[in-house]
Amino acid sequence: MEKNISFSIIIPNYNYELYVKEAIESALEQDWPNKEVIVVDDGSIDGSRKVIEAFGDRIISVFTENRGQREANNTGFSRSSGDIIIFLDSDDILLPGMLKEVAAVWREGLSKVQVIMQRVDADKSPIGRTIPKYDFSPTPAQIRSWVQTSFEYPSPPASGNAWSRTFLEAFFPLDETYDAFTDSTCIAMAPYMGDIITIAKPLVLYRMHGANDSHMTAKETNYSREVARGLKRLEAAQRACFLKNSQPPDINILFRGSNFLQFRVASLRLTPELHPLPRDSRMRAFVDSIMLPFRSGFQKITDRFLIMAWSVFTLLAPDRLARFLIRKRYSS
Repeated sequence: MEKNISFSIIIPNYNYELYVKEAIESALEQDWPNKEVIVVDDGSIDGSRKVIEAFGDRIISVFTENRGQREANNTGFSRSSGDIIIFLDSDDILLPGMLKEVAAVWREGLSKVQVIMQRVDADKSPIGRTIPKYDFSPTPAQIRSWVQTSFEYPSPPASGNAWSRTFLEAFFPLDETYDAFTDSTCIAMAPYMGDIITIAKPLVLYRMHGANDSHMTAKETNYSREVARGLKRLEAAQRACFLKNSQPPDINILFRGSNFLQFRVASLRLTPELHPLPRDSRMRAFVDSIMLPFRSGFQKITDRFLIMAWSVFTLLAPDRLARFLIRKRYSS
């Protein structure tokens, strides 16, 4: 284990006074000497500022006007100095030992180390499955292969990733042409710019409390939004390939992914007038659903058959039943 590795834990916060204290404490309590905790409050109008200021000089605190998560993380990264960067959402919690676990596997040539996140409710009681759900720790080569065939690989969202500073410096700060959410861009670019190591154990608590932006069933337009974000991820991956002087993926790869297929189906059924994917249709999604079990990907064959069945039924069902199937799929 390289004890000279330094960590920067960047916590963007907006109106999460109920949770940000625990996020900061979880970062400060990590048993690792070379770390800094940077909290960027993005113009909160609740009591967040008072909570953050109570930590004094134990953290680096930055208060800005409201500009969104992307700009908050840009600001945090510009103030950071660590070799490894963690963007910790202010309602999530790092479990003890996370930094040690990451440092133990760190090496040159990585874009990130990713861990498992345990879903919990507002009171930190475990709920549902972990994110992602691993039966084994995939190798960097396996992840690269999955990305090349389907543009997908099992990855946790923001807080479950520890990024190489060298990787981030190649494209930070993120401008308005990138997705509004930092993790979306970084997750898409990572396999094209370095290796990814997976630690298949829960090291972060992912709090689900109804106000999460990832709460898909809150609005019917969320599914078309996720399809649009997929297009942004593709653009980011293409930029990564430009930086590495390699062949970029084209838009056709978006029609091969199983997770993305489900967003396409939901978008086409609920808000077809907002569906942003060119040359897509219910018929094309139907054909892609039928073909899914015969394509390679990171899911087991049984899971691909289940996704195929859900997609076909949802595409063909009457509106009311289709809405029920979508709500059932994304409420867990």
